[in-house]
Amino acid sequence: MIAWARYPYDETRVLVTGGGSGIGRAIARAFLEQGARVAVSGRHADTLRETVKDFLSGSSLVIVGDMAVRADVENAVEAVTAAWGGIDAVIANAGVSEPGTIDELTDESWQRMRSINVDGMIHLARAAVPALRQSRGSFTAISSIAGMGGDWRQVGYNATKGAVNAFVQSLALDVGRDGVRVNAIAPAFTTTQQTQERLDDSAFWLALRDRLALDRPATPNDIARAALFLASPDAAYVTGVVLPVDGGTTASSGTPRPPAA
Repeated sequence: MIAWARYPYDETRVLVTGGGSGIGRAIARAFLEQGARVAVSGRHADTLRETVKDFLSGSSLVIVGDMAVRADVENAVEAVTAAWGGIDAVIANAGVSEPGTIDELTDESWQRMRSINVDGMIHLARAAVPALRQSRGSFTAISSIAGMGGDWRQVGYNATKGAVNAFVQSLALDVGRDGVRVNAIAPAFTTTQQTQERLDDSAFWLALRDRLALDRPATPNDIARAALFLASPDAAYVTGVVLPVDGGTTASSGTPRPPAA
């Protein structure tokens, strides 16, 4: 089991975007382990099927689509409501990062990041909020601590995640009286198949470790546990929050770690 706690998610209807790998896969499996019905969306059917293969077929739904395409986003929401009669929780996880300084940031790179990280998020919320009003459900965005400050060579990515954080707070204000809660999770560097190569670089790992109070990078399961909490009744009075799940990264002012005694 991914989570230590047991949550009352039996028959809860959940949509996880970017559910084919990494954080999205861990979140989808965490909800499935808790008895939820989970729809996973993404661009590749094979990876989505891999996410849900260990669970009963009736508990999952695979939806192929690109979060950068508005029609695909709307189709994902429609597919879930058609199959299960509504949606109780949306986990907006799909995202992309393309590093570069402002001199290296191309129009194509900026368009790609913005179309998924920002536009896709807005299209998803606009499509899902009517169903979430009916269920008095929740919307959780997977953002990043990159939206809370600056990073080297991530000017475009950080801009999109800063927009996500502000969007989440504003949306929470607008839909709170309808019983819909809106929050974001802001991970720090997380170990995935895509990031493992950087962790294998000893110089990078030593520099990263200086920022981690808990002395290890996050795993996708760490983020999944926070997603389970924020969508649960235990978080009934939590909305408009950007929750760092970062091993203490943002607790530091940037001063290097002192040598071990």
